[in-house]
Amino acid sequence: MAVSVILLSSSEVSGAVDAALSRVQQALERAGAQARRGGACSALVHQAGAPAPDQVVVVATAAELAQALQPLAGEPPCAVSLLSAPLAEAERTELLALGLAGWWPHEGLADDALAAGLALDRARWQREAAARHELARARGQLDERKWVDRAKGVLMSARGIGEDEAFRLLRGAAMHANLRVGEVSRSVIEASQWADAINRAGQLRMLSQRLVKLAAQRLAGIDARRARTLQDEATQRVQDNLDHLAACPPLADAPAPTRDALAAVNDAWAALAAALSQRQTPQALADSDQRAMALLASAEALTEALEEGGARRALTVVNLCGRQRMRVQRVAKDALLATLLGEPARREALKPLLDEVEAALLELERAPLTSAESREALAAARDEWLRLLHGLRGTEGSPSSESRTLLARSSDALLDVFDRLTASYEHSLQVIMS
Repeated sequence: MAVSVILLSSSEVSGAVDAALSRVQQALERAGAQARRGGACSALVHQAGAPAPDQVVVVATAAELAQALQPLAGEPPCAVSLLSAPLAEAERTELLALGLAGWWPHEGLADDALAAGLALDRARWQREAAARHELARARGQLDERKWVDRAKGVLMSARGIGEDEAFRLLRGAAMHANLRVGEVSRSVIEASQWADAINRAGQLRMLSQRLVKLAAQRLAGIDARRARTLQDEATQRVQDNLDHLAACPPLADAPAPTRDALAAVNDAWAALAAALSQRQTPQALADSDQRAMALLASAEALTEALEEGGARRALTVVNLCGRQRMRVQRVAKDALLATLLGEPARREALKPLLDEVEAALLELERAPLTSAESREALAAARDEWLRLLHGLRGTEGSPSSESRTLLARSSDALLDVFDRLTASYEHSLQVIMS
């Protein structure tokens, strides 16, 4: 098949340029190529597209060609040769970086020598294109191997399995989905990152309520020393989660609204931290609670944005279970504040929240992601939930110290159960392989 060559020129074609184009066309045709004129140099991107020629020869200035080559980002789809006056060193460097295959003087060169030189440009470009393709393939294989190794590590850590079994899972999923193992591995890593981000954001909802609950315990003298230690731990946990979220890939690559949601969480946390650093009185505690509710709302918005961004149905159960942590802390917090602040309406407002906990427990028990481990944790959660309700009833009217302590400790025990259960869902095979 004859070589296909397109000839381009400056936007303003002078007699000298037209003569040069004609000479090049004749030289190429005598050498057996199919050469045709294609218009101005500015049309290079269009002319080099489908159906792509084997070569584009341009009779123009270096500046015009550089501007035309810019959109191709250094990788034109065919050899591009320039015929012009001698080039300055800076011009040569720029054009070579933009993908120029060769330069030839627009006058003073014999026709057969010009045709041979343009053929050399084509051969050089083909060799370099093959080398780029091979390099890209090797890099792709190396990148794929990295994704596979990382995905095997995720599966091994999450499921307690060996490397061979982890690879069999990946290979089986790839065959089932008609994808490469590397593509499945990348999806596994991304699913793991999304689940982690949702879990971390969900923890911030819980911590907003836990911090005020622990402050209320200290003010009421309920396990005050232990509450202080737990409050310090919760404060550090908030900061650790915020630092982690700021650096995690789902948020680093997230659209502006999701990043704005994280910024709102940071602002709400700064306000709550400032309020909690003050000496807590009933009035100060009420102010801290308002700021905690603002953090809860912003953390909820961030979690929902992440769940939507993850676009995996299996992530819903991670969010659902994580929200239970917040609810049990909020129940205990509002029950304690109802007494400390003399606000019985808080207790009356608990019923919808209690119904939400019950409904979510049922939904989790029916979820398709259940395993022996999760069923055992859900049974423990229901037992502990009954103890919390018993403690809650004991805080009505003139609450006893024992009832308030039972309420506080049961909410802590439930938090531990739901924390472990959320982590179990986060690392479940269904979520990771979703």
